[in-house]
Amino acid sequence: MAATASASEQAILDAVPKQLLIGGRWVDGSAGTLGVEDPATGETLCEIADASVDDARAALAAADEAFKTFRGMAPRERGDILRRAYEAIVARADELALLMTMEMGKPLAEAKGEVTYGAAFLRWYAEEAVRINGRFTVNEAGAGRVLTMKQPVGPCLFITPWNFPLAMGTRKIGPAIAAGCSMVVKPAKQTPLSMLMLAKILEEAGLPGGVLNVVTASSSGSIMEPLIKDPRLRKLSFTGSTEVGRTLIAQSADQVLKVSMELGGNAPFLIFEDADLDAAVDGAMIAKMRNGGEACTSANRFHVHESVADEFARRLAERIGAMKVGRGTEDGVTMGPLIDDAQRSKVAELVDDAVGKGAKVLCGGERVDGPGYFYAPTVLADIPDDANLLREEIFGPVAPVTTFSTEDEAIARANDTEYGLVAYVYTQDVNRAFRVIERLDTGMIGLNQGLVSNAGAPFGGWKQSGFGREGGPEGIEEYLETKYVALNVGS
Repeated sequence: MAATASASEQAILDAVPKQLLIGGRWVDGSAGTLGVEDPATGETLCEIADASVDDARAALAAADEAFKTFRGMAPRERGDILRRAYEAIVARADELALLMTMEMGKPLAEAKGEVTYGAAFLRWYAEEAVRINGRFTVNEAGAGRVLTMKQPVGPCLFITPWNFPLAMGTRKIGPAIAAGCSMVVKPAKQTPLSMLMLAKILEEAGLPGGVLNVVTASSSGSIMEPLIKDPRLRKLSFTGSTEVGRTLIAQSADQVLKVSMELGGNAPFLIFEDADLDAAVDGAMIAKMRNGGEACTSANRFHVHESVADEFARRLAERIGAMKVGRGTEDGVTMGPLIDDAQRSKVAELVDDAVGKGAKVLCGGERVDGPGYFYAPTVLADIPDDANLLREEIFGPVAPVTTFSTEDEAIARANDTEYGLVAYVYTQDVNRAFRVIERLDTGMIGLNQGLVSNAGAPFGGWKQSGFGREGGPEGIEEYLETKYVALNVGS
């Protein structure tokens, strides 16, 4: 594992803005600086601006002022800005992937996959900007007309997570720009560099100053709450834990903000006796080990029919046990570090709890020695029903395998959670497939595939996994208000 940055790594770090972006200007943070750590080594990559409440308020003031003119920009012009930014990201995919690997830890190939995925939102909403439609109809009584129009909701606040530092930004910023909204973005303190580079790219693509403002800070709650309660703010979008989401929802009630919440998950992965096991293992590797398991869509528990459970667990352990753990910039590495020691400790605690209650370790099950926050890719079998990892989001490279006997039992086990973000189903029986997916209490389902993320599809959950949708035609509606006009056309 590298102890110091290479020349190419240092070059990309040098290109990243280290200040706050407020009103079209890069400015120092009045709270000093904060360090960004490489989770593979524990070393500090660089220092960036640390914002205060006053900085955050200045960013919202800039967004409020910019909205007054940006809302009137021609839809085609807004779309063209997004398109230019998309093309710039694609052209710089390698350096953006390297930057992401340094600050977040995922292997380079996965980081480049996220860059491609994140860029797709800018392309999608470049095309949606010119398709914001209203309607004109005859009043049902025939005496007048009904006119509706869609208009931008206003200044927005985006709080983005550390696990997908580029895509979770573009998934919010793309539709907001397309709709004509301005915004303040607060990226996670662990991974702010990708967002700062995205802001620089959008600036170079012609986005007017003040439309996008970026505030990096070591303390999120203390500087975000005053913005959430500020009457100039009209929309809040957050991706993160359900616990934090509940707090933000409560804070947003004072201003009755329009709110989008993409919160925690506890995704079940159902494998029926007729499933193609080779395909199921392939899908499990994606659904579980993508991003090292640090994804809200990660398969959190595998419910496998008792007739194939042992064989599935054996094959999965063979694949997962062969993964190469290391710094994501190294050749052949397929599993990077967890984001920090707190997250690694949480994963270890969940595994130790399950093993202590009788679970069997098929591979992994321990921290990896050395610098950085590595945990061995793990498969557990014979999971007791009272194991905490069946109820809590693991957010790490741990795959617990449990069994079921009947279809009804599988569905009951899958739905036995307060979360409802995504589920995965493997079966070759089309009738069973539709029976099961219609009874699962989740906002998204992967049927015979382990990946659901798609810029053209609505991403979001049910129950305590949140509300609102990001992506697809549904995503832009989160940034629009509907206005109705009653027309008297006379006689």
